[in-house]
Amino acid sequence: MIICMSDKKIDLSGTESLDSGVICVTNRSLCHGDFFDRMEKIVREKPKAVILREKDLTEENYLILAKRVLEICDRHHVQCILHCFVKSAKSLGCKSLHLPLPVLSELSKKDRKSFSTLGASCHSIEDAIKAEKLGCSYIAAGHIFDTDCKKGLPGRGLEFLKRICESVEIPVYAIGGITPEHMTDVYAAGAKGACVMSGLMKCENTHEYFNRYRI
Repeated sequence: MIICMSDKKIDLSGTESLDSGVICVTNRSLCHGDFFDRMEKIVREKPKAVILREKDLTEENYLILAKRVLEICDRHHVQCILHCFVKSAKSLGCKSLHLPLPVLSELSKKDRKSFSTLGASCHSIEDAIKAEKLGCSYIAAGHIFDTDCKKGLPGRGLEFLKRICESVEIPVYAIGGITPEHMTDVYAAGAKGACVMSGLMKCENTHEYFNRYRI
C-alpha cells in the first residue's frame, strides 16, 4: 500500500496564481514522448492538481500506472486525483477521486465521505446541482468549446459555463477545448480555472506552455 503523503485536502477554489487554476487531465494516447517524463515536467510547473484519467485501462493496469504517477506528484507536492476506480484509490491511500456523475450517484454515502477531495464531470445545471448535493468538492463542467475529444459535438459555450457557476457554491472548472486565449473569459464566467488535457500532453515546452496561461 502506498500512502499519499501530499494527498491532503487542497482548496480547489483558489486562483491566487494562474498556474493554480489549471488542472492537468492526463491522456497517454496523446502524449508526445515518455508519459512519465511528461508528468515530471508537468508537475514541476505546479498545476492545481492532476487528474489521472486513463479510461482505456483495466483497473489492474490503472493501479500500476497510478502508483508511479502518485509518486511523481507526491515528490513535487502536487495533488493527484485518481479517476473512476474507487477500490484502487482506497488501496493506494489516495483521498482524491474524480468520477463520472452516474458512477458517483451509485457510490454509498460512506464511500463518498472517505474522500477529502471528490469531483465529478457535469454537462448540465441539473448535473451540477446533483453533484453538489452528493458532496463534491468541485466539478468539471463541459465541454465548453469545440474539441477533438468530442468531434461532431459543438461546445456548450461560455453562457452555459456562467449558468453552471451561478447554480452551485462549489468551485467549477471549465473543460473542453480550453486554450490560453480562453482563460480570461473562463474566469469572467465565474469558473475557478480550467481542466487542460491535449495541450499539456502534446506541447513541446511545458514551461513555456504554462507561461501562456498566466494572465
